[in-house]
Amino acid sequence: MERILSKKFWQHILVAIAGMLLFAMGINLFIVPADLYNGGILGISQILRTVFVRYLNWFSGTTDIAGIINLLLNLPLFALAYVSIGKSFFVRTLVCVVTQTIFLSFIPIPKSPIVADALTASMIGGIMAGSGIGIALRSGGSSGGMDIVGMYFTKKYKGFSVGKVSLAVNCIVYGICAVLFGLPTAIYSIIYSTVSTLMTDKAHIQNINVEVMIFTKEAPEQIVDCIVKEFQRDATWWEAKGGYTEGKTYMIMTILSKYECEHLRPKLKKIDDKAFIVVKEGMHIAGKYEKHL
Repeated sequence: MERILSKKFWQHILVAIAGMLLFAMGINLFIVPADLYNGGILGISQILRTVFVRYLNWFSGTTDIAGIINLLLNLPLFALAYVSIGKSFFVRTLVCVVTQTIFLSFIPIPKSPIVADALTASMIGGIMAGSGIGIALRSGGSSGGMDIVGMYFTKKYKGFSVGKVSLAVNCIVYGICAVLFGLPTAIYSIIYSTVSTLMTDKAHIQNINVEVMIFTKEAPEQIVDCIVKEFQRDATWWEAKGGYTEGKTYMIMTILSKYECEHLRPKLKKIDDKAFIVVKEGMHIAGKYEKHL
């Protein structure tokens, strides 16, 4: 609860909301006018919206109801996030999904596509939407939907990942698109989804693992204690000797995600502002290493 009430937590929330705004602009300004579809829960919501409006003549007003349907489908998932993943994640996800719903409902959809070419629209929309999701994830937020389901199964069962769960659902969504709206719609939607995923990965650093080496002349036990308690990661430390000064120093090694590493820096500065830190990317991890999502 103390973490939720902190100033930094709400700064991250504001950045995540900005990401949701960028995501919604990509969807409403480029994807919806081109009759393309998102993946996951939002994609299911868009399909239901099209069926309701186009085939049943329901909700044919100017407000897009896909965001509202998406919120309703996410309601049972919020309970799963609260119980199984964590209160902090639940709050961030709730804020992101609610603001996403507001943006999707009130950002005006052009009557005619801004970009006539479906391929161009899918790529521009993918860049905007994927960047928005990546910004939200980087700030600790989540767009809900399959993120929640994927995280739940990843924590509960070995061999699962958010990407695998999302891929399985997206195959179903785009298969339905191909049947109901034609193969070209499904193909361009897949192109949009691919570009969006690539942009999300570029912006999102949470799942990139790095080796962290910390050199300190004081408080090694306090630094290790911080790593263990704050990030639930193990660390190894030993006494060493400086090559230039020949003075006693301490080396601490741990494995973190880049997301966790960014949060370690200010904490490390409070413990020892003269500590020297080396971060190494491009590593491979085998064995027991728990994913923190």
